[in-house]
Amino acid sequence: MDCFLGTWGLEHSENFDAYMEAVGVGFITRKAAGSLKPDVLISVDGDVYKVRTESTFKNSEFVFKLGEEFDETTADGRKTKTTVTLENGVLIQFQKWDGKESTVTREIKDGKMMTICTMGDVTCERTYIKKK
Repeated sequence: MDCFLGTWGLEHSENFDAYMEAVGVGFITRKAAGSLKPDVLISVDGDVYKVRTESTFKNSEFVFKLGEEFDETTADGRKTKTTVTLENGVLIQFQKWDGKESTVTREIKDGKMMTICTMGDVTCERTYIKKK
């Protein structure tokens, strides 16, 4: 988990608008969010992890223990039951709400954090570079 800790800046994003639409984000919010280059800050205190996303539009965060389900309010306002696990070096965030499911995976490859967001048959890839 240590390789994920730090501040990551968005370098590249592919198909983010389609993913946001698939999870139910409205048009205006999608357009605003799609133009941002957010930072993701990942930290730990004991066995409690925090993922904070910061941008000029909105900040959001969630706090979790690996393998334990928790209530998450996503940046777009969805109220989900979320579980985060670490499997073979991949951080897997599984969200459930209103009979729907989405998965966000994070993996470090070549010093970059590759984030894959999946909702049904829609997949988005976001690449982050470590800032500090």
